[in-house]
Amino acid sequence: MDYSVNTRPLLQRSDSESNLEDEEEEEEEGGLDQLEHPVVVTKDPGHLFKIREPKDRYNLAYIIFYLLGMTTLLPWNFFITADDYWMYKLRNVTANISHRESGRTELQADFTAYLSVASTIPNTLFLILNSLLSHRISLQLRMVGSLSIIVILFILTTALVEVDTDSWQQIFFFTTLVIVVLLNIASAVLQGGLFGLVGKFSPRYITAVVSGQALGGIFAALAEIVLLCLGASPTTSAFVYFMVANAMLLMALTAYLILARAVFFRYHLLEKCEADTLHYEPGVIQASSSSLTTRNISYTRILAKVRTGRYRMWPYGLSVWMTFFITLAMYPALTVLVNSTAQGNKKPWNDIYFVPVVGYLIFSTCDYLGRILAGLLQWPRNKGWLVILLAVCRVVFVPLLMLCNARPRHHMPVLIDSDLYYILIIVVFALSNGYLANITLICVPRVVDVADQEIASSMMAAFLGMGLACGSAVSLVLVKVI
Repeated sequence: MDYSVNTRPLLQRSDSESNLEDEEEEEEEGGLDQLEHPVVVTKDPGHLFKIREPKDRYNLAYIIFYLLGMTTLLPWNFFITADDYWMYKLRNVTANISHRESGRTELQADFTAYLSVASTIPNTLFLILNSLLSHRISLQLRMVGSLSIIVILFILTTALVEVDTDSWQQIFFFTTLVIVVLLNIASAVLQGGLFGLVGKFSPRYITAVVSGQALGGIFAALAEIVLLCLGASPTTSAFVYFMVANAMLLMALTAYLILARAVFFRYHLLEKCEADTLHYEPGVIQASSSSLTTRNISYTRILAKVRTGRYRMWPYGLSVWMTFFITLAMYPALTVLVNSTAQGNKKPWNDIYFVPVVGYLIFSTCDYLGRILAGLLQWPRNKGWLVILLAVCRVVFVPLLMLCNARPRHHMPVLIDSDLYYILIIVVFALSNGYLANITLICVPRVVDVADQEIASSMMAAFLGMGLACGSAVSLVLVKVI
């Protein structure tokens, strides 16, 4: 079938028009120009068409990416902020006093540090495996499968709330850590897939994912504080708390299944095609089959481009590693031990709310604001050395936080004996973490070719995981040092 396509620019006389007018003038002198728009007949007009990017209707994809970002760190956020519940489960059962009034037992003092290690090490290993093997497993299987596993494990955690574990605290301690390991394996698969996926979208959607991670921390902290305000028992509060998490996970799973069917989402999953890979059929424009086949990822080729300087990824990889190394060395293993200097005066703020508000809510809120600010400013751009410098400067927070009022302590003195100074340190600590985390993930897709954006973003997630693992391992030592 022949297709007639008008190729004459508007308000411009074409060569064919001039030639035809000359012929008309020979036949009819002084006649008016009555030539209609000329046409060119072609059997293959595919090169004249290109796909127009669809719109994100009602910002649906943006909202779902926010929700998925919250979900990637939901196990971590909900486990670390349920501090009152863990302290109750691991309390000294022989003491006839409240778990808040007694000094922390060895299990209580060590739990958060072990929780960090059990979370970050498997998370890191599977983030690295994801970056290496993601092209062999479909995105749908990775996303839906990991979300489903997280839901099942959270239901198991919720069931354990109602079980009396006083006579087998050690077994409960290690059972919880095993669940945490499995949760973070599934979370790593989800996180690696999500970061690789969102690398194909504009920086706005990258900001949505990383901001959603921080927003999840705010949500978890608020839920814990509200339940403390209601005065419910630790087990009742924890049951409601984990049920809220289950509802969020099911919502995220449903939202992703909806997003996967959206035209906007499917468009960005296509490889960016050259014009000659498109062909036209009546009523549809589609990519040729060769452009939709699974790519053969060559890590040797990507690393060769890094070594030659074409891909300047290493400054951002080092920066994101350093950022999360410093953060996890301090938070939450050490910050959860910092109490109000007025603890024990029977005031709720000092005895009940100080740690969840300052250690979790203020940290998560400032972390969130830092990520939003990075998305707005997008500075520094194309200056990897400056990002590294800013990340290295955060080392100063290690001695500052160790000198705050963390209890129990046996070796170091308390030199920062002020709640206000501690809060100010937490604010700057969290703001810098959020800002540097987002700016590195925004910059990386811009320094690589389009075809390598997904794998580059997955590699940054692996660097992030390595920072988490190294920081959490160091936190075990720092807790003993103080």
